Amino acid sequence: MIIAIFNSKGGVGKTTIATNLAAGLSGPRRRVLLVDLDSQSSASVCLGVSRNQLRPSAASVLLEKYPILKAIRHTATPQLDLLTGSLELANADVVLCGMRGRETALARMLERVRDHYDVIVLDCPPGFSLLSINALVAADVILVPVSPDPIAVEALESMLAAIQRVRTRMMSRGRLAGVVLCSVDPQRKPSRDLSERVRSAHRDRLFHTELRWTAAVSDAAAARKTILGAAPKSAAADAIRRLAAELLERLPSLRH
Repeated sequence: MIIAIFNSKGGVGKTTIATNLAAGLSGPRRRVLLVDLDSQSSASVCLGVSRNQLRPSAASVLLEKYPILKAIRHTATPQLDLLTGSLELANADVVLCGMRGRETALARMLERVRDHYDVIVLDCPPGFSLLSINALVAADVILVPVSPDPIAVEALESMLAAIQRVRTRMMSRGRLAGVVLCSVDPQRKPSRDLSERVRSAHRDRLFHTELRWTAAVSDAAAARKTILGAAPKSAAADAIRRLAAELLERLPSLRH
């Protein structure tokens, strides 16, 4: 199962969701691969990789034909492996444009390791770049995080429609798993009001689990750990576990 964590807007909690959900999905009977497709490489850094040690990365495999199994590395979280991002991914669209089957290059790359993992999580770059389209085409399911930010909330409906157009045009098998509210701050009225707008407009698509802003999440990222590794008994860690469980409940119906 390939899960794309996608939002065309940056700063909505996408990498936080990707890294922590990947950790939440991993377990004794479930092997997970996180693929960092963002040139900023925040997911890789959050999982403990230094910026001077990012290569070989997803760019090495996708753009330079480096063997993917040699590029994948283990993380501190049992059963969670990582294919790092790197700055070279910023040039992905230029290189992919010259490739035959340019929209399916990532899908072909992942096919080589699909049998090695139960779940592959894609931390997508922002925007509808060619690399993002590759991720949407490769994915079996798409999860959309959204923060209670005015621009993100206003753009959500049009972005979901754009995702559907990509799926239709490319005849993609990927389906929308749902929308996740994250970085919710119930102490601030604007956050509460915008969150309610999302709930009202997207009730059928929305996950029940919401991720609230807490200092523990920021502290975990600063410590280059997942929230499950840094503060396993925190409310934020519990929310990630519930989100992982809710996603797994939805997956059987999304396979058809």
